[in-house]
Amino acid sequence: MKVSIIGMGRVGSALAFAVVLKELADQLVLVNKKRDVAVGDALDLTHAHLFLEHNVEIRAGGIGDTAASDVVAICASAPWKDNFKSRADAAGPNTRLFEQIIPQIANASPHAKLLIVTNPVDVLTWHAIRLSGFSPRRVMGTGTLVDSARFRELLSESVRIHPTDLRAYVLGEHGPTQFAALSCAEAGGERLEDKPERRRLFEAAREAGLDVFRAKGYTNYAIAMAAAYVIDSIKNDACHTMPLSVRIDGYCGVRDVCLSVPVVVGKDGVDRWLKPELSPAEAAAFRCSAEAVRGLIEATLRPGEGKK
Repeated sequence: MKVSIIGMGRVGSALAFAVVLKELADQLVLVNKKRDVAVGDALDLTHAHLFLEHNVEIRAGGIGDTAASDVVAICASAPWKDNFKSRADAAGPNTRLFEQIIPQIANASPHAKLLIVTNPVDVLTWHAIRLSGFSPRRVMGTGTLVDSARFRELLSESVRIHPTDLRAYVLGEHGPTQFAALSCAEAGGERLEDKPERRRLFEAAREAGLDVFRAKGYTNYAIAMAAAYVIDSIKNDACHTMPLSVRIDGYCGVRDVCLSVPVVVGKDGVDRWLKPELSPAEAAAFRCSAEAVRGLIEATLRPGEGKK
């Protein structure tokens, strides 16, 4: 399988390492605006993979070198400015960046699956669908996958059940309007009661990324492993269920916006959109997320473009 990673910052570099370590590619192409950075990572990873049994061809290149990729993970981002206060502030600059690179990527690999990691991920997943012309099945964002994993880990400690045995999702926007869908949380077929202390666990999970950011100035390992998990499900046609940012067309009355819902991921991308029955309050929260993301999408469109 050929995997290409666009953007070799801290997240792209960590993802490349995860792809090599988890033996997810036979060919790995690394692309970066400053080519020397991609060359350095390619050399370092080539030396690292000598300690593995799986053989993988690793090289740096341009978008043209990503041709015929099975998966293209996009981690590239415009420079973060001092006056940016949240992911939303990067929406405009990153949309302009996507306008440059997505058509080239789609032209080079017309049958690829696109995995969007760049923030604000919901807005950029929507733009990636628009700019690539790909089926929404083949374009997905990492969305609330890490948020859900953090929440599950905290729940696990509270209920003393292994996190992989819990079914509990954070849905909606990968941002301030996200919410825990506790009305459909369960383990072993038994519902997990919606309690105030579990709501507090969600709040802690929502703040966890900021805790990491405050401590070291960025986050990279968890999101890289999340992206690798998606690639693994594609490579092995594993059909894992996970919350990803995908285009919503009718769920809870929401249309033509990208938000995180549980989906089944296999070799062709999104195999199935799942539709958990949310409580009225959760459905309202989902619509609130949709309005927040829709507002950002409309703010990033060029004058006269309009929505699709």
